[in-house]
Amino acid sequence: MSIHLGLDLGGTNIKAAVLEQGAGEPRVLTTATWPTESGEGPQRVLERLAEHGAATLEPHGAAATVGLALPGHFDAQLGTGGLLPNLQGDWVGRPIAGPVGDALGRPVALVNDVRALTLAEARLGAGRGLRDLLCVALGTGVGGGIVIDGQLVVGLGHAGEIGHVTADPDGPPCGCGNRGCLDRVAGAQTIAARAGQPSVADAVVAAQAGDHRAQAALDSAAEAIGRVVAGAVVLLWPQRVIIGGGVAEAGDALLEPIRAEIRRRACIVPMQRVDIVPAQLGPYAGAVGAALWGAEPGGARTPASASASAPT
Repeated sequence: MSIHLGLDLGGTNIKAAVLEQGAGEPRVLTTATWPTESGEGPQRVLERLAEHGAATLEPHGAAATVGLALPGHFDAQLGTGGLLPNLQGDWVGRPIAGPVGDALGRPVALVNDVRALTLAEARLGAGRGLRDLLCVALGTGVGGGIVIDGQLVVGLGHAGEIGHVTADPDGPPCGCGNRGCLDRVAGAQTIAARAGQPSVADAVVAAQAGDHRAQAALDSAAEAIGRVVAGAVVLLWPQRVIIGGGVAEAGDALLEPIRAEIRRRACIVPMQRVDIVPAQLGPYAGAVGAALWGAEPGGARTPASASASAPT
């Protein structure tokens, strides 16, 4: 048996998961969460990651590997931050894997948070037992992940960025430099604003009560999501599409029109053989996936000794 730690750094919370891996399927031993408090600055956030990781591990012994999920882009080989828009402070070029690894005494493998969710769902959740799948996370923004032949696809580093596929050529500008990205067209804030409601959950309630503006907002988002995901389905021919994230908690009010749009547009794919299902693992999927990524033979790790000086 071996122990593996997964950490998921979010804009609001840090989540941790400890996995036990033996001859069979990995088993989740414990999960925990704490506030990120990124307003205290990157250095303190990194210290907090290590402190909470060590505290979570303590009852279970030393970890063989450590994985860390980040909410954005990074350099996996150097272990440094890139565009992490949900975290306050300057993370670009900042050493992350090295300092956390130094504190925990283990190399750290970095992975994007949605790719971590994808890996967790593929191994232990809604994609268990399948070889090829696509995962889409609907939240503040839109993210994605791809599994082909049982392996998480990262390409040159960040394969799966479905949120930055153009959904509307004349749509709003996106931070990536494009216009009309799915991330901007179908993110939670956009849906809520178009519905005239404080949240997506409120938009669903309003739509169910007959509010035409709220219903139109949900339908518009579902159409954009379905259109883009249908393109990915035609490209990849996955066995299953898994839809997760906070927005997906709207349930069939959003999932059914997404399913209908995908099936309407992915004409050459035998859609009767492609399931479109909700994610199963809930809010700790990213931490579980980070632990799995750390344990993967191909997971890029930054040695604990590679903690270069943080930028000033």
